Parts: sequence; structure tokens; C-alpha cells
Amino acid sequence: MAFTRRKTLTQWLPLIALAATCGVGGVQAQDPYPSKPIRVVVPYPAGGGTDTIARLIGVQLSQRLGQPVVVENKPGASGILGNDIVAKAPGDGYTVLMGITAVVQIPALYKKVPYKLGDLAPVSQIAKSADLLMVPRSTGVTTLQQFVDKAKAAPGTLNYGSYGNATSSHMNGERFKQKAGIDITHIPYQGSGPEVAALLGGQLTLAFVDATAAYPHIKSDKVNILAVTGSQRHPALPQVPTMTESGYPGLEANGWFGMFVPAATPKAIVDKLGAEVAAIVKSPELHKRLTDMGLIAVGSQPEEFKPVVEKDAAHWKAVAESAKISMD
Repeated sequence: MAFTRRKTLTQWLPLIALAATCGVGGVQAQDPYPSKPIRVVVPYPAGGGTDTIARLIGVQLSQRLGQPVVVENKPGASGILGNDIVAKAPGDGYTVLMGITAVVQIPALYKKVPYKLGDLAPVSQIAKSADLLMVPRSTGVTTLQQFVDKAKAAPGTLNYGSYGNATSSHMNGERFKQKAGIDITHIPYQGSGPEVAALLGGQLTLAFVDATAAYPHIKSDKVNILAVTGSQRHPALPQVPTMTESGYPGLEANGWFGMFVPAATPKAIVDKLGAEVAAIVKSPELHKRLTDMGLIAVGSQPEEFKPVVEKDAAHWKAVAESAKISMD
């Protein structure tokens, strides 16, 4: 019996030692987040608005967290490549996506996407944008209703420009056509720069221009701004009504910039990142930089950004389906 007792105790000693190691040493060995550099993936080329915002936030985030924040540009496939990199990354808080509205639009536009929207967890909505409906001043049109009347009087003769096929401006334009019951021709451009140039040159009768690209021209004597998309008037243009106020609802969704992490990331890390990013966005320095870019600074928490993502995903899916817009 004594032999059995000694043998049992001998068997238990390694387990007791292991438990002590895991219970004490294991906890001590677990480094607090973050303990190494954080990678921010930008799914678009360097130099654009998304890249600029990522780098502005990255500098301050590094200072606040005490770790390097490295911005990596991974352009390709309209943002799908970069989004997929983050969606498939380990959920440890060290790979972050600086995304835009396309994050929720892509699943509605492409039949084959290598990841699901649910593979990404919202961290913070950084800023909101909007499309401005602009016309050359030479048209003599000063209100949206005047444009609609003019389009109805001459079906198929007017046009509208967008900053690219399947972009927010394209989908907003098609939604507007449906709501107004007008026949105008879509002319897509490779970005807002060429689109604005065509508008100023008189090649377009209407253009849905992103607020960041339109901002330098909002006081130009060459254009009239008829309305803005989104849920509220643009702070820089308090006199310009929204599409809803102009009598054409259904274009309330704002464009936005936001941060995401892989869905498997622990909630504590998501919340920590969200709080830090929100504080950075609300700082006077970054708030001013975003405003100067023509954006509306937000800086939301994860639980505030999540319903925006879900609502906008449903909105853009409905628009893409009703307007039959697809990239496949």
C-alpha cells in the first residue's frame, strides 16, 4: 500500500510542477498588448487619401502604444488584395486594415471574393465623406430640381460623371436616376482628378464628385453645387441641401474611412485599438487635418462602427442589385 502511495505521488509531482509553471510563469510570460510592431495594411497605392490618413494615425498610434506602426501598401483588385491579407491574418491585433466604403461594397459587386465581410471586425470609423452633385455654372442650373426638369425635357442628351465604374459615385448616380426617373448617360473616369477636370472643362453636365476631390473647388466660379449625398449637410457647405432634403431619398449612406482587424481578434484588443484610434481622431491636430481634406471626422468605438458597417452593406447591396451593377 505504501508503495502504491509513493508511486501515485511520484506520478503527480511532474503535473504539480507543470501546473505551477502554467499558473505563475505562464501568466508572467504573456506579454501585454502590444509587445511588437503593428502592421497597418492600406489596400491602395501610396499617396492617396487612404494612405495619407493611415500614416497620420500611424504616427500618433505608435507614440501612444510605444511600438512601431508600419504602413504597408498592398494595392490590387480594387482593394480586394489588401482586404484579404487582413481577413486571413492571425487575430492577434498586429495586422490592421485601413479600409474605405469599398469594404462593404465589394461583396455586392463581385461574385467571387476570397473572404467574407464577417472575417473583419470593425475597430473605428475614422471619418465620413460624401459625394457632391456639381454642374458647370455655364449650364445655368442652380438647383437639383432644375437639373431634373432639364433632363426630363431632353431624355438621353445629358450625362453624369463618376470617379470610376462600381464606385460610390457610380452607384449614387444610378440611384439618383431611378429616384428622379431620368435618362442620363454615365461617363466613368479613372479617379476623381480626371472627373473634376472634365467637369471644369464643360465635358460633363453633372458629376458626383467625392468631397475630398471637390473641396479645392467648392468656391470656384466655374461650378454650382446642387446637393450632397449622405445623412447630413456637409459642414463646409451648410447652405447646400442633402439629396433627401432635395426630394430624392435613398442616398443617405456616407462614404467613410475605417479601421478593421481579423474577426478572431480578442475583444479586449479590439476595444483598446478602438479607444486609441478614437482619441487620435478627436485630437485637435488630426481633426483639423481631416477637415482640411474635406472630410467629417468621427472617431467611433467598435460597437458604434459595427452597425454602420452592417447597415451600409445592406444598402449598397440593394443599390447594386436594383441598378444591375456588377464587376464580374
